[in-house]
Amino acid sequence: MRTTKNQDNSYDYHKSLKKSADPFINKIKYLDLYLNRPVASLIVRAVYKTSITPNDLTYISFFLGILGAFFFTRGEYLYFILGGISAQLCSIVDGADGMLARAKNMCSEYGSHLDLFLDRIIDFSLFAAIALGAGDYFKDNNLLFLGVLGSGLYLLQTNLFYITKSYLQVKDKGETGETRAVVMWAILICALANRLDIFIYLGVAETVIMNIFRVFYFVNQGKKKNPSPIDGFEHTQQSQPGQQQSNESSDQHQG
Repeated sequence: MRTTKNQDNSYDYHKSLKKSADPFINKIKYLDLYLNRPVASLIVRAVYKTSITPNDLTYISFFLGILGAFFFTRGEYLYFILGGISAQLCSIVDGADGMLARAKNMCSEYGSHLDLFLDRIIDFSLFAAIALGAGDYFKDNNLLFLGVLGSGLYLLQTNLFYITKSYLQVKDKGETGETRAVVMWAILICALANRLDIFIYLGVAETVIMNIFRVFYFVNQGKKKNPSPIDGFEHTQQSQPGQQQSNESSDQHQG
């Protein structure tokens, strides 16, 4: 997809925000909307008139995520705090790249997939590092096992989500950004409380439940004569044809 540039030099905060028709996302988006996005907008304002591109911010977010993973592997409380802070900064910058792309009309198909590509590497790195660090800190091999299991289940959950989207032909991208922001906040809070073991237990429980739900949801689609997307997507695309161009633009970059 061809990248375009905005001729307007003023930053529009509302234009930079992502819109979602998914009712579930709309219920959990407030943590991201009222805490992460305002901070991310400061980053966007700072780089808006520079040569820094949305993809540059994506790479910075990737670096912060990998740095956070490194801190967690150290297995010490101070490093847990640094890891939690790095993970949260990673999440904020991850939101800023998409905001910058939408604000400057620089959305691209490659940028969207680059974000997805690097996010999955960050997710695995962080969760595996938390498993290693917490297992070493609490001297609990079971915790290490559960942490690695949770990492795999989380990635499975994400893959099942996108496979289902592909089958339902839902074109919206970036819906996992809000849920990912909640996960990063959970990492930070548990790191500060020195209870990464609780994060691992909750992570395993959540991913088991969600994977079961996604399996049953997908299988149920095969029983329908006319499979339909998750409530909200189809109606939004059909009832608001005048917004097709703006929706397409906002969905071509994650964050």
